[in-house]
Amino acid sequence: MTENEITYIIRKGIFNVYNGLGPGLLESVYHKILIYELEDLGLEVKSEILLPVKYGEVLFDCNFRIDLLIEDKVIVELKSVKNLEDIHYKQLNTYLKLSDKKLGLLVNFNTDKILDSIKRVANNLEH
Repeated sequence: MTENEITYIIRKGIFNVYNGLGPGLLESVYHKILIYELEDLGLEVKSEILLPVKYGEVLFDCNFRIDLLIEDKVIVELKSVKNLEDIHYKQLNTYLKLSDKKLGLLVNFNTDKILDSIKRVANNLEH
């Protein structure tokens, strides 16, 4: 599957979770339920993947963790905040660079319109 095909299924899972739970819960709740939903949709999901930082030739464990890695291709970063801030986009961009992945989704579940709160991030560009 391509990254675009994967994100189509991920978005379906996000809509299912949002429609089932609504806004206002902790990020950890959406995290657990979304894993269940995405696996139910047939996707391979890895959670809380440690992401080392390479500086020069040395790898450092700086305790960075990718929320979800789907099909070893797409990073999903979950939030449950009042507003997405620039730092959230920068965080996902950095995770994409460090992991050498092409595409990520930034999702804020604490919203009245989930469609407007799923942001596609690729190659340091918001799409």
